[in-house]
Amino acid sequence: MTLTPLSLDDRAAGCLVGAAVGDALGGPVEGWSPDRIVERHGGRVHGIVGPWYEDWRTARPIAPYHKGDGHVTDDTLMTHALVRVYEAVRDHLDAYAVAEHLVPDLMTNPRWIPELEAEALPLQRIFLAEKWIVTRLHYAHADPREAGTGNIVNCGAAMYMAPVGLVNAGHPRAAYAEALDVAGAHQSSYGREAAGVFAAAVAAACVPGATAGSVVDTAVSLAKDGTRAAIEAVRDVARGYRDFESALVPLREAVAPYDSVGPDYREPSLGARRPSRLHSIEELPIALGMLLVADGAYEGAVLGAVNYGRDCDSTATMAGALAGALGGIAVVPEAWAKQVAEASRLDLHAPAAALAAVAREVFSRDRSRRRAHEAAFTSIAGPR
Repeated sequence: MTLTPLSLDDRAAGCLVGAAVGDALGGPVEGWSPDRIVERHGGRVHGIVGPWYEDWRTARPIAPYHKGDGHVTDDTLMTHALVRVYEAVRDHLDAYAVAEHLVPDLMTNPRWIPELEAEALPLQRIFLAEKWIVTRLHYAHADPREAGTGNIVNCGAAMYMAPVGLVNAGHPRAAYAEALDVAGAHQSSYGREAAGVFAAAVAAACVPGATAGSVVDTAVSLAKDGTRAAIEAVRDVARGYRDFESALVPLREAVAPYDSVGPDYREPSLGARRPSRLHSIEELPIALGMLLVADGAYEGAVLGAVNYGRDCDSTATMAGALAGALGGIAVVPEAWAKQVAEASRLDLHAPAAALAAVAREVFSRDRSRRRAHEAAFTSIAGPR
């Protein structure tokens, strides 16, 4: 029996809907340890749960967000914003596209913000590391290619790079290069590196016949410095486990030497989030590790990322994107997707359909550009 390969549309839907669902599942337990999650919820999280604090508006005044009940977070808001940039440009993006399209979108177009339960500018919800983009590009008029220098080095750019991987579906190296360019406006050091590697992993997940193992191997082949070392360390440990419960502590121990935040996520170490060639963000290696533990299965990868705790909305966003790209929309539980879409008041499928259309246009342009280059080079090089 010959299986019909998954279409680009199917993989794009699986990736972006899968990412949003992972985001919504991880949001309410973000920042906590696996033990505290068990204590709060009476066991592991196996689906959509309510907010950590019932009085979420005042429990953490610095972040009065309704995380939980199926609400997506800034990970999904930024992902959808990047899709809109692709819709506007309809070609490959660079750091200048961030300045010319993403920043105005964040600053001037009110949208429904699920965690605020109100319509507001996305700028009012995104985290400080994302507000940096606006500060540097709109107010400081920094060179977009260098604007990320000086920002908090975290997963902020990586968390929304799945669209870059989809536009370059099947071509991980191109996805890596484009994401590094785009992320230069937002991040530096290992934060920027993670953005490139995550986009490449998404592109690799779209290759026909791809597996969790091939996706991780591709990530390792492109990653540099501490990011590569962290992924290798987590990969080597993850290969020994087949359920996320037993893998939670070993995966944390594997990534800990490369994670600058330290053991207490809510009280980062003095060296946290500073540029370094020795460190890595935690979220991407763990997402790849959970993908391996689950052998590419969506629910196992996402629930592993969620119950890992710490920055688990972003980790589950990445795990969900990768598993969804591998398996297509059918692997994302329909009940979860429906609940997240309704609770967040978002059409989770429309951005995927729009991005798939753009990806086809970009591929057509790439093919024409490649043929023009071949003709020019053949003429230049001539016979030897």
